Amino acid sequence: MGNNMFSFKLAVRNLCRNRMRTIITFLGISLSLALVQTYHNFTTGVYSYMVECGVRSGAGHIALSRSGYMDGHDPFLTFAPGSLPGEMAALPEVQTVLARVHLTGLAQSGWGSRRVQVVGTDILQESRSNPFLRKIPKDIFSGIWNPQDALVGVGLLKELKLGSGRPLILTVQSRSGDLVSERFRVRGIIESGIRDVDDGLIMLAGNRAAQMAGVPGEVHEMSLVLTDADAESEVLPIVDGMLASRPRLQAWGWETTMPNLYSAIQWDYTGGIVLSVILLLIVTFGVANTLLMSVMERFREFGMIRAVGASGSIVRRMILAEALLLGSIAMLAGSLVASAATWYLSVHGFDLRPFIPENLEFGGVLFSALLYAKWDMIWMAKSALFMIFLCLCASVYPALKVTQVSPVTALRCH
Repeated sequence: MGNNMFSFKLAVRNLCRNRMRTIITFLGISLSLALVQTYHNFTTGVYSYMVECGVRSGAGHIALSRSGYMDGHDPFLTFAPGSLPGEMAALPEVQTVLARVHLTGLAQSGWGSRRVQVVGTDILQESRSNPFLRKIPKDIFSGIWNPQDALVGVGLLKELKLGSGRPLILTVQSRSGDLVSERFRVRGIIESGIRDVDDGLIMLAGNRAAQMAGVPGEVHEMSLVLTDADAESEVLPIVDGMLASRPRLQAWGWETTMPNLYSAIQWDYTGGIVLSVILLLIVTFGVANTLLMSVMERFREFGMIRAVGASGSIVRRMILAEALLLGSIAMLAGSLVASAATWYLSVHGFDLRPFIPENLEFGGVLFSALLYAKWDMIWMAKSALFMIFLCLCASVYPALKVTQVSPVTALRCH
């Protein structure tokens, strides 16, 4: 214990010898750690927000469908939900359950026609969670939803030269192979900002879409939106257990139902990790250079210490103590700066709207350009400890360098 305290006292004295060099190294370590931690917390918040937007407009955090449906979205793979929606909604982590029918059809007006994607769903529940519908006035969803009412993409309406309240003809192929055409009225206009959605999406009441498809009372998938995306790993096994009596059904996580978004996040996250590692390694070389220069300047001093009987382990401990002290103080300072930056970004966000469009598209998901950070305390602690570890690694070569030189040779150095 006494030797350790003596080593730390010498470490403080030695670090104060060349204060400017120590300060520059300290700033390099602390600011690099602060940048890495802040960047991670910010991207974690952005990824969480993108997933939240994606699952609410897509298949949910967890999707239920017939086995094989996710492979090719076969329109013949439907199922009767029965009591499943109520059972799933009773789970404490489940916020919304949406049963959807997916069809491909042809929309027509007196001015032309276009191939469209038709989604049959509970329109009122969709209006509460689906970001595609956030620009539609709330009064559109008040009152009774007529089975012949439809929500239509703004681009599709422009192409068909239609407006709100105007009729359009929708034609789909039923399971029996017959073409079914019905007249609908444009009740609301979808303006998502995603071209494929605005140019080719029509949303109908779920029962009406199922009747047109010739599968009344059946759906293609059930989407479960959770209160917290992190709960997916806990809820998915529970849902699998509830489906044990219905072997034809299978539950999928959002990583499977939205592969484009998942791949985009993984690539972006990997790139961020690589950049962070490169930055930390550069800082490590800086610490090694600082310690090596400090050691070279004190060769004669170390020679005297060795000459009076100090072992090589004592000298190595002195240099390790310098690295540990420098890294620990810089770690605390960097973590405090990162915490302050994360707090600001989590409360006020980072507003990109003055520089880019109001909405961004990433991995096929549209989200706001006002972005927020999210705390990841465990990762911050791991990165801080990793920084200290790198500082200790940086001290290994200088420590070995000074102990490999004999005391006589060291005393001859000027």
